Amino acid sequence: MPEREVTVASSVGLHARPASLFSQAAAGTGVTVTLTSAAGRSVNAASILGVLSLGIGHGETVKLEASGDGADAAIETLAKVLETDLDKE
Repeated sequence: MPEREVTVASSVGLHARPASLFSQAAAGTGVTVTLTSAAGRSVNAASILGVLSLGIGHGETVKLEASGDGADAAIETLAKVLETDLDKE
């Protein structure tokens, strides 16, 4: 199962718009992706409520894990989303 640690770039962290864009991107990958906070809590990355519940802030490091065909590409795509300040777009 591929995994990668990523630092969240959005200035407000994964709240509201950035969380929505991230979870939509995760759902669009077609694979199961898990997002784990620095505190060790894990949620389905495609769940906006799950992502919001983690309370991930700017500059926090999170872990992405994916399974299924295309897992490596999904991790790469989602890492780029997290590494972008989605509040400026």
